[in-house]
Amino acid sequence: MKRVFSLGFLLLVFFSCDKNTVKPAIVEMQIADHQQDCMGVAPQKCLLVKVDNDTSWQLFYGNIEGFSYEAGFEYKLLVKREKIDNPPADSSDLRYSLVKVVEKNKT
Repeated sequence: MKRVFSLGFLLLVFFSCDKNTVKPAIVEMQIADHQQDCMGVAPQKCLLVKVDNDTSWQLFYGNIEGFSYEAGFEYKLLVKREKIDNPPADSSDLRYSLVKVVEKNKT
């Protein structure tokens, strides 16, 4: 009986884990020296970013808490990325916050 209960408990724990969750992580972001026009809810300017080992620039629609972008500079940042429970319908389910500016170079 004890063995059946233990197996049942382990199966419950295993199947109740959400495999699509993003664990908080520190990621390295490279920020381009200019922004690009993009379309979110309305036309806006997006940062161009490379995350960790990306080889091509990606549009970044959100913001990085604690980071103030200045055109004409390339940045290398350490950023904390974490999942947001119940985000607003028109925003990302990820939150980004600045940990450290590693480099800031004038272009």
